[in-house]
Amino acid sequence: MIKLWRLLGKVRMHPLFWLVAGTAMLTGYFWELFILFLIVFVHELGHAAAASYFSWKIKQILILPFGGKCEVDEHGNRPLKEELVIVLSGPLQHIWLGAAVFLLESAGLVSGEGAFIFHQFNTMVFLFNLLPVWPLDGGKLLYLFLSVKKPFLSAMRHTIISSAVILAILHFTVLLIYPLHLHLWIVMIYLYISLWLEWKQIQFVFMRFLLERYYGNNAGIKRLEIIEADGNEWIYHVMEKFQRGCKHLIHVDNIRSMDENEMLHAYFANKQVNIRLKEMIPEE
Repeated sequence: MIKLWRLLGKVRMHPLFWLVAGTAMLTGYFWELFILFLIVFVHELGHAAAASYFSWKIKQILILPFGGKCEVDEHGNRPLKEELVIVLSGPLQHIWLGAAVFLLESAGLVSGEGAFIFHQFNTMVFLFNLLPVWPLDGGKLLYLFLSVKKPFLSAMRHTIISSAVILAILHFTVLLIYPLHLHLWIVMIYLYISLWLEWKQIQFVFMRFLLERYYGNNAGIKRLEIIEADGNEWIYHVMEKFQRGCKHLIHVDNIRSMDENEMLHAYFANKQVNIRLKEMIPEE
């Protein structure tokens, strides 16, 4: 119960929500907005409950008029399976929500019209969040899939680029079918801005990923991965090859093997940010 109250204390309403809420009050769509809010709220609470179960640091649960976002203070060093459970915990809420309303309608506690509107919104939010566009759940699933084989930074870049292409295709389709649908335009603009901001911050996110590894916050490491590197490579470029869930051993010119901790220590503790790998190898 205490954890639940802590989660509820992190709920925040985006300014867009209040704008749409005011419009709904004036136009008589209050109950439709309330149903949508309830669905989004339960969806995001599903993410937050799963994150809390795994002891992730939750910053806030942001509610928008067309969706939400559970923001966590984690940077790619938790187990992939944990993050997969957290991502899926949002969409899974729609299953029991739909079943609950169906039972309430069968018992005569909810009108057929009200149940129809609920199922319509429930399905809409469920399918919308599974679109492979960051930061939607589908986009996060795409990122996790890419993270299995690709380095952290490469997986992030490919996710954002793929999301932008898919979003552009969706936007073009929307323009053909619903060219004047205001809410769809708001959603598209929000997603474009989110992708642009994520792209701008990608190097900062990567630095946080490396810092967590440097300070030992790497509970998700399950295997050893070898990186073959040339002695003339810059230290930063080699760290760009670091992957989630892996401890790295760097082979330099088949002369010396270097643990990733040596590289992280040189970069963050000794401030050797502009050196090549061969400069880290002591002369014999």
